[in-house]
Amino acid sequence: MKKVVAVLAFALIGFSMNAQDGFRLGANLGLPTGDAGDLSGFSIGLDAQYMFETAGDFDLGVATGYTNSFGKEIGEGEYTYEVPDVQFLPLAGVARYKASEELSIGTDLGYALGINDGNDGGFYYRPTVGYAVSDGVEINASYTGISLDGGTWSTINLGVLFNL
Repeated sequence: MKKVVAVLAFALIGFSMNAQDGFRLGANLGLPTGDAGDLSGFSIGLDAQYMFETAGDFDLGVATGYTNSFGKEIGEGEYTYEVPDVQFLPLAGVARYKASEELSIGTDLGYALGINDGNDGGFYYRPTVGYAVSDGVEINASYTGISLDGGTWSTINLGVLFNL
């Protein structure tokens, strides 16, 4: 199942690269919170979106990306354990409301595939607030939550998106 979804993700990226009209690429930095903060110090991510204009101030689209949370070194005394990095490949639908010319709010909803060993992934949600600093650049803040068996992997993120 993971391989089928991964193939669909790469097909989505290929479609987006051929249809540049609403294509957006970005990057983000995140701070893990809750249980994730006990295991990871920070995360980096890449984002790819294709947005379709709809009637009014709403836009809908699809998104994918890649997130890597860097594992911490945990230990007491002379015994230490290095937590492995945790990686996800989210596949999501995107909804955005343009509150003004510069400000947008919305969410991504979907599934995040777990990439590293022992990570099955889970339901993915990412509320986002964005501010357009120019026609082609948006600064955004978001919260990412991934519901896993027995917990939630969550981060608070700051990122930038470029309209291509």
